[in-house]
Amino acid sequence: MSIGTMTSKGQITIPKDVRLALGLTAGVSVTFTRNAEGDYVIRVAKRSAADLAGVLTYTGSPLSLSEMDDAITAGALGM
Repeated sequence: MSIGTMTSKGQITIPKDVRLALGLTAGVSVTFTRNAEGDYVIRVAKRSAADLAGVLTYTGSPLSLSEMDDAITAGALGM
């Protein structure tokens, strides 16, 4: 079991093993949800599509919209 202690300012240090298990790093938001038993569950907050902008990099030459549409169609059809 891991234990965190709350400061007088209401801040809690999350133990290292819990941070690693949840993939928590500085700036990551978490949610606290109360379950049916009355316990709180901590989860990494879901990210919006806007948060993902720039996460993936593409090093190939630029594609036209038509080429992108063709690639999407081929992927959807399993070609």
